[in-house]
Amino acid sequence: MASIAVGEVRGRGGGWWVRVRTRITAAAVVLSGLSISLMTAPPAAAAPGTFAYVANTNSDNVSVIDTSTNTVTATVFVGNAPRDVAVHPAGTFAYVTRAGADQVSVIDTSTNTVTATINVGDGPQGVAVNSAGTFVYVANSNSDNVSVIDTSTNTVTATVPVGDSPEELAVNQAGTFVYVANTDSDNVSVIDTSTNTVTATVPVGDSPEELAVNQAGTFVYVANTTSDNVSVIDTSTNTVTATIPVGDGPRGVDVNPAGTFVYVANADSGDVSVIDTSSNTVTTTIPVGAGLTGVALNPTGTAVYVSNTLSNNVAVIDTSTNTVTTTVGVGSFPQGLDVAATPGISTADCPVNSVITGGGFEITGPPANNLVSRPVNDSWEVSLTNESTEPITFTPYAVCAPTS
Repeated sequence: MASIAVGEVRGRGGGWWVRVRTRITAAAVVLSGLSISLMTAPPAAAAPGTFAYVANTNSDNVSVIDTSTNTVTATVFVGNAPRDVAVHPAGTFAYVTRAGADQVSVIDTSTNTVTATINVGDGPQGVAVNSAGTFVYVANSNSDNVSVIDTSTNTVTATVPVGDSPEELAVNQAGTFVYVANTDSDNVSVIDTSTNTVTATVPVGDSPEELAVNQAGTFVYVANTTSDNVSVIDTSTNTVTATIPVGDGPRGVDVNPAGTFVYVANADSGDVSVIDTSSNTVTTTIPVGAGLTGVALNPTGTAVYVSNTLSNNVAVIDTSTNTVTTTVGVGSFPQGLDVAATPGISTADCPVNSVITGGGFEITGPPANNLVSRPVNDSWEVSLTNESTEPITFTPYAVCAPTS
């Protein structure tokens, strides 16, 4: 069987999940007297890549930044003061809290359109998705609780009371615990996701605004806005084991994938503190701009994206040099943001009066992660993740045969 190469998939800034369903354009061959067509896939209709999604509170929209070019490629209107964004692990949907409407908007990343709106609690702020992509957790600041959304139905299935004015939250990689920063009660609520109940409350610094969990799930880093420090929670004991002084008014925080560095956005001093987790000390301070709010790393940890609310842009930091390499203009008063790999999609069907009887792929380059080749409905689907920076060239194909 012959097949035709359709291009390369490169790991720009992280793993790419590519779903390709073959479109029919190939010649026929004869096997055992039966005419069978080999159908190869054209280039994907929506190119895969890594994108940053930025919630612009005052302009009621979300900016979509292509991280390969650091340009805004789409602006999605959501309405009513969007506050934070979390992207589904598969990159297929972005969940946006809208503090002005007590809702969450669901953006389909393949079309950059809002496909669902979900009612949650009062004053939703932070949002997080578990690693399985099955549940979304929303911190409702005014109603002092967390809404749990089932992503299969886009409905709230549980509401969990927490501390006073929950602002942000994070889920560990195992999906077993959600950590909630309660700004007015100066503590962190720990929610057991198997029962959706708070099993521990951890006192931290003054006005905890945001937090992040390392990949191993062993430590939670909490940015305390008023006390100008970061609390480190050991998740095995749910106790604070270190307190790290940072800049003025820390609000955003994120951990790199290796768990070796924590990046803290300091709103009042206009800089980013870089914490070495081996010593729990600040090793670098990066000048960025005034009014820093959100911070998010790309999937490979090579770049940090920081929202500058007062200058209406997003700064991009190269983690190898700890310097700002560019700024990207976005909407008005950007706050929460997330960076994630999104899929490229191409679809195809067999000709009339024929059916898919098989399929497969040819591949060159480094081994793909999570490579799946299978029939799906009336198409043949090849999905893969490329976590390498080296290009992978792959050629999916389907085999179509007459129905009679």
